[in-house]
Amino acid sequence: MELWDLYDGEGNRTGEVWKRRYGNFLEIPMGRYHLVSDVLVQHRDGTFLLCKRHTSKDVYPGYWEAGAGGSAVQGENAEECARRELFEETGLTAENLELINIAFSDKSHSLVYCFTATVDCPKNAVVLQDTETTEYKWVDAAGLIEYSESDLAIKTSVKRYEKFYDKVRAMLK
Repeated sequence: MELWDLYDGEGNRTGEVWKRRYGNFLEIPMGRYHLVSDVLVQHRDGTFLLCKRHTSKDVYPGYWEAGAGGSAVQGENAEECARRELFEETGLTAENLELINIAFSDKSHSLVYCFTATVDCPKNAVVLQDTETTEYKWVDAAGLIEYSESDLAIKTSVKRYEKFYDKVRAMLK
């Protein structure tokens, strides 16, 4: 069982703790949020990592996502969560993390920190976490944009990274 710190609408810890169970994030009280870190992964060679979510996930089962991410456990900050989730879900460590957006989601009761990460590793070094993801692939910039516009992309995630995707589109022109 995971324990999550809860945050208010200003992004401050409230001192309240939420006991995570399958799907119960929807029961978090209005005006309270749990911290989530999302990491869009780019290889030093310019390609991007896409991972397919496990079909048993309670949110977006079977969808593809650009990178890794998840909820912070009690006492963890956004960067610590991002690094832990990246390693747990892919076996990769980031050379650097860049915070590019912070977004609230009332629907999922989450405060989402959006990072980009640069990695330098063999492409086959990805180690998938059994309960999280089922496949992965590296795609070039055009493939990332194609993914972001597909029906199998998580649209809320794509929206949070909109400015990043716009920069990639501009580079492709």
